[in-house]
Amino acid sequence: MEKKLKALSHLYVAVFMSGFASSIVVPAIIDVTMFALCPGTDECSAAIYVSGIQQAVIGIGTALMMPLIGNLSDQYGRKSLLTLPMALSIIPSAVLACSRTTNFFYAYYALRTLTAMICEGSINCLALAYLADNITDSQRASAFGILSGISSGAYVCATLAARFLSVGSTFQVATIVSMLALVYMRIFLEESIPDRDDGMTQPILKESEDAIQRDGNVVPRKMPAFKRIPSLGDIICLLRSSPSFTQAAVVAFLYSFAEGGMVASSMYYLKARFHFNKNQFADLLLIAGIIGTASQLFIMPLLVSPIGDGKLLSIGLFFSCINNIIYSLAWSPWVPYASTALSVVMVYASPSLRSIVSKQVGPAEQGKAQGCISGVSSLANIIAPLIFSPVTALFLSEEAPFHFPGFSLLCVAVTLGIAFILSLTIGNAPSNSSDKNSSGRMEV
Repeated sequence: MEKKLKALSHLYVAVFMSGFASSIVVPAIIDVTMFALCPGTDECSAAIYVSGIQQAVIGIGTALMMPLIGNLSDQYGRKSLLTLPMALSIIPSAVLACSRTTNFFYAYYALRTLTAMICEGSINCLALAYLADNITDSQRASAFGILSGISSGAYVCATLAARFLSVGSTFQVATIVSMLALVYMRIFLEESIPDRDDGMTQPILKESEDAIQRDGNVVPRKMPAFKRIPSLGDIICLLRSSPSFTQAAVVAFLYSFAEGGMVASSMYYLKARFHFNKNQFADLLLIAGIIGTASQLFIMPLLVSPIGDGKLLSIGLFFSCINNIIYSLAWSPWVPYASTALSVVMVYASPSLRSIVSKQVGPAEQGKAQGCISGVSSLANIIAPLIFSPVTALFLSEEAPFHFPGFSLLCVAVTLGIAFILSLTIGNAPSNSSDKNSSGRMEV
């Protein structure tokens, strides 16, 4: 028990440091992009389109890579696969740490696009699989909520730090912390390879083995790594493995589609409508992050048992929908700040959804399952900017068919409303495995 708690504490520290490094650049990157593409202006359609294209390309890459990374982590361990995204995430920040001129921005843009195909979401995916290896089914929603709270806490600390750092210093700090996170993870985090002899559930995706004759006996021949890469048929089989898994995948797609629309729209909407600057963005993110972190760490674990992860998912989606409606109708700069109060329940959606997914597969398939859902989410992130970026640019311009600057955010709210309705059919997902057989896992 003590050994597992220590292992999880090292995971939390590594996730915190990695999240800090990736989050600290968020408030600054808008200003860097605007300065490189449209210096001296508050409205820049080019910046919106460039960010949207990058988000779509990253989505294509992650949709292909997440199932692969998750599957390889089932084979070779979570720590081994964590090394790749944590190492690659250092490179883009290092470029802008040197200079923020136009040429360096384009170099960052290209490197960020390429590396994010592997890094975007993979650290969280592998961390969730690591937790599932060591936590009982009944406690996973709480554990996933704590992990999400740690990530949110990193976001809060990073946003607060960005408030007091110059743009150049921000990227230098991000580079150093990324390097420290990688070194810490490699030194202290123990490897976690799922037990394939657990016997709790029948694997959904059976591994293929070729038989060969040796000394008159039939012996299975170990397949090379590339032959164990999940095919499209494997992924479809996994998605159809249970009704709850299928419904969760649909909700994950809609939720990520809405999140992608929010990313593609909100910052540019606030900058054009209320002339938000770097510090105002940082303040807004800081307030929302503090509220969300406190809720995930201290409130959500108390609600999982009496309410269940299915209802927590619905609650999170419902209030996310309300939040975007408020954003779209914002009539004053204080309105977005006031709506951050809804973060106290909005943050329940993602960890509850991941918990539902985790309960539908066996211990040797956690990486596949989390990677599959991450791939579905990435597919939504491909589509979202292609739709929301042009809509945002249109309704923020003088050529809008009617005056409604927040129209794209209203569309986000509609998407979340549909996801909320569908989440009501998931209910509290039953577990495909029994806690009584999970003596190797611990309660939290």
